[in-house]
Amino acid sequence: MGMICNLHAHTPRCNHASGTEREYIENALAAGLKVFGFADHAPYPFPDGYRSGFRMRVDLTEDYVTTLLALREEYRGRIDVKIGYEAEYYPRCFRDFLKNITSYPVDYIIMGQHFLENEMEGKYSGRTTENEADLVQYVDQVIEGLDTGVFTYVAHPDLMNYVGDAAVFEKHYGRLIEHAKKLNVPLEINLLGIRDHRAYPHDRFFALCGEMGAPVCTGCDAHSADMAYDGPSYAVAMEMKEKFGLKMVDCPALVPVHTL
Repeated sequence: MGMICNLHAHTPRCNHASGTEREYIENALAAGLKVFGFADHAPYPFPDGYRSGFRMRVDLTEDYVTTLLALREEYRGRIDVKIGYEAEYYPRCFRDFLKNITSYPVDYIIMGQHFLENEMEGKYSGRTTENEADLVQYVDQVIEGLDTGVFTYVAHPDLMNYVGDAAVFEKHYGRLIEHAKKLNVPLEINLLGIRDHRAYPHDRFFALCGEMGAPVCTGCDAHSADMAYDGPSYAVAMEMKEKFGLKMVDCPALVPVHTL
């Protein structure tokens, strides 16, 4: 079976994506997808007037939702359009973030932990490091975020490119994988990482997923309408499934979003 569901697509509101929502949906429909979810970089309300350059502004939340609600209705019966966000777990701001997005209809959130602590004060999660403390902090923050019970799955869970001791890699990434398994939260093979030849998805990480029996899904991480479906990268993900004996989830069950 080919790809039937993609819950990871962005819009120009995040300042680094292109294409209209309609173009994304039409491309997904043409590719045979049954479920298509937009998960734009989340509109976080930050303190002290901080403005993020890589995510949707808070004042665009209503436009995002109303645009997608109209398209959902228009395409009803042909493809199931879902409204979501890709969000970091930033402890200081998370309650305010949830309060904002739950003021409007929302179907799901995926976790994409791009920064340690937060983007105002912390470090970028995706850098290459040999420092065990970085990996510990990343894994601890992802686990703490998953324990809020609001995330449907973890996008690019192997984002941090830890290149130190293999036993350290397995110890701490193994904690993340075990926790995701316990909560039945899928871990994403990120197709953008495949097509851009990034450090993720990492073979060692997904070998552990296979050994530990954790649920795994795919996400296109589309930042342009032509990537609403990415067949070549999906084929690589399916090769990984066979190689590592992965427990694949074709379309993750959406976790209801609630305030804390």
